[in-house]
Amino acid sequence: MDLIQKNLLEQVAGLHEVPEGAYNIRADGEKMGRNTTANIDIVSKTDKDGIDIIIKPGTVNESVHIPVLLSKSGIQESVYNDFFIGEGADVTIVAGCGIHNCGVDTSKHEGIHTFYLEKNARVCYVERHYGEGDGNGANVMNPQTVVHLKEGAHMEMETTQIKGIDSTVRVTKGELAEGASLEIREKIMTHGKQYARTDFSVDMNGRDSRVNLISRSVAKEKSRQEFFSVINGNAACAGHSECDAIIMDEACVTASPQLTANDIDANLIHEAAIGKIAGEQLIKLMTLGLDEKEAEEQIINGFLK
Repeated sequence: MDLIQKNLLEQVAGLHEVPEGAYNIRADGEKMGRNTTANIDIVSKTDKDGIDIIIKPGTVNESVHIPVLLSKSGIQESVYNDFFIGEGADVTIVAGCGIHNCGVDTSKHEGIHTFYLEKNARVCYVERHYGEGDGNGANVMNPQTVVHLKEGAHMEMETTQIKGIDSTVRVTKGELAEGASLEIREKIMTHGKQYARTDFSVDMNGRDSRVNLISRSVAKEKSRQEFFSVINGNAACAGHSECDAIIMDEACVTASPQLTANDIDANLIHEAAIGKIAGEQLIKLMTLGLDEKEAEEQIINGFLK
């Protein structure tokens, strides 16, 4: 692993070296390293590019790291990863993609992740996207996450994209059985002429299922962001989505929620707020000795924390 790849690995997975436990590191379209454990198996697909991650029932206090690194300009790939989480398991999965593009060609990664959580399984899923380069070649990431939660299963997702991605379409779909719950927290920052689109779509099919979607975003300069959320309450359930965006300069932000209740006991709520940084916030920080740019950065960092 060279210095560029080591830096990308740190940015997307918080790792300074090869992790302990189960992992699969993909670099420039090829497997760089893999390790399995007694409870977690990782198997290459034979019909398409990608892997199957199989976690035995009852597995707890274990983690899986599956970072993707692109350090050569012009690589474009679609990768299909399926996760099979056994009954009663409780694990952490760290994914994400880092792109280093110093060429003139477009580098693109499309990751299609499908999760199958059995009864009472729990997953904490962390996904970070990061891009860097000299700006001549575009960095494109189109992640898609599909979640199937059986009775009593719970999945918590934390997705972050705050630098270097020129275009992204982020799709998340879910279906929840009785007593299942899904928590999603998204953080996005765009600048220049970057474009980011978020598509949430969740079907709550089981009684007492719950979903909570929270998106925080900052749009700077001439960047564009679109947020779409669809929640279908097909049983007695509770659904909440929230889009909160800071808009700056000449940016554009669109928020389009859709709620559908197909059951009299479906309780669905959406909140959306788009606005600039409040002047009194800037003034307060500037009285403490910060200039305007430093004050803006402090507010943005706190907002995306």
